[in-house]
Amino acid sequence: MHIITLTTDFGSKDHSVGSLKGAIYSRLPEARIVDISHQVTPFHVQEAAYIINNAYKDFPKGSIHLIGVDAEATATKPHILFRLDGHYFVTTNNGLLALIQGNKEPELCLELALPNSPKGSFPERDVFVPVVCHLAQGGKPELLGRPFQDLLDSRDFEPQLLDDGKGLRGHVIYIDHYGNLVTNIQKSDFEARRQGRSFKINAKTYSLSEFFESYSDILNSQKEGEPGKGGDLLALFNSSGYLELALYKSDMASVGGAASLLGIHYRDPITITFD
Repeated sequence: MHIITLTTDFGSKDHSVGSLKGAIYSRLPEARIVDISHQVTPFHVQEAAYIINNAYKDFPKGSIHLIGVDAEATATKPHILFRLDGHYFVTTNNGLLALIQGNKEPELCLELALPNSPKGSFPERDVFVPVVCHLAQGGKPELLGRPFQDLLDSRDFEPQLLDDGKGLRGHVIYIDHYGNLVTNIQKSDFEARRQGRSFKINAKTYSLSEFFESYSDILNSQKEGEPGKGGDLLALFNSSGYLELALYKSDMASVGGAASLLGIHYRDPITITFD
């Protein structure tokens, strides 16, 4: 039995998550369901893509990922089934899959065409659940729709070189539970542009000139003879390989996070200058 994962912007207050799981169990009592997240910012496709892209790779191939973010279909945004890296994704053509796909070629992409499929305000339950249960039981995906090629591309900004290679500008693509700022600058991009030069990371009025391997490594840094402490700002490449600005042991209820300290929001620029 294949694993079914759920990622939505439903939150935890309403009945939607429970109803979605109940509909799966009603069709497939032996289903194995894993929640990735139900706290995606409402309709935030880019945020959902970042979460899913960094989670699905840890699941076994054949896993089925139901994504309920901006899920209602329109004439230009049909419901689709997508297979990449041996994983199935059931969602809407809203730009999310292009962000997950990157430069990889999909193994399958179908526009869903279920007979007598209801049209309503809960497509995650009424459309996606029959699809994921069919797949989880080993059903052929080709029975669920017709080939589809027009994936909406929402990759609207990429890191840019500045001053003939003397700098690199990225943007914040995700703010996590701790208020840490994740940018779209990957370690491979940074090293290719750096070429051994010293650097400075600039975020509004703050600047940093070193990276740490982990958050707690700042405790070993020497600043005027004193070790780092909770609330110190640091930079590192996170477990997904993206440049992240963080506060050590941030607490949104007290010291805040990097986002609140720096006054930086989603899509705000972060620059790196090379000397």
